[in-house]
Amino acid sequence: MSDSANLSSVEIAPYQGRDDLLSGFVVSGRWPSSTREWAQFLLLAVRLAAVPGLVPTTTVFRAVDDTPEGPLPGAVGLVTSAGPVLGDGAPAPGEFGRHTPAALLLLHPPSESRPSIPEAAAAASGCVLLPGVPHLGLEHRASWVEAERDGTITRLVSKVGVDPAQDPDTAVLAMLLAA
Repeated sequence: MSDSANLSSVEIAPYQGRDDLLSGFVVSGRWPSSTREWAQFLLLAVRLAAVPGLVPTTTVFRAVDDTPEGPLPGAVGLVTSAGPVLGDGAPAPGEFGRHTPAALLLLHPPSESRPSIPEAAAAASGCVLLPGVPHLGLEHRASWVEAERDGTITRLVSKVGVDPAQDPDTAVLAMLLAA
């Protein structure tokens, strides 16, 4: 992913935890720098969420500047699982308010997605919220993706000036940010 030929590319590598579930992504080269690049990142994440068993329930992910242990040249950070959206291990409202991440994501496996078209019954979906600082004139941005297991994209939307209250996914992510 790259917006310009003279910028280094964004490289993404998924990683699994001990439980064989999708635990997150290693980001190398540089962080995505635009809504478009975050949408491309989300596209990859949703395609993985469509693989049976990798994401068993709707899960929250957050961008962190930590880098993984071990020799991973060029790693700049992680997009790591913060837990399921509901139930044991779910992040609490306001949990990310103190240290606002550059991005928060929700990934829905096919069993918890509502497809946008009938023939996409086995599609996974997701949302990325890029928090802004509205009182300083920096608007919230977001992207939504729906994809089938074979990689077919059935929905891709990006928007600047998002009102988090207007969409269930962005509302949940904004609630996790609200201090």
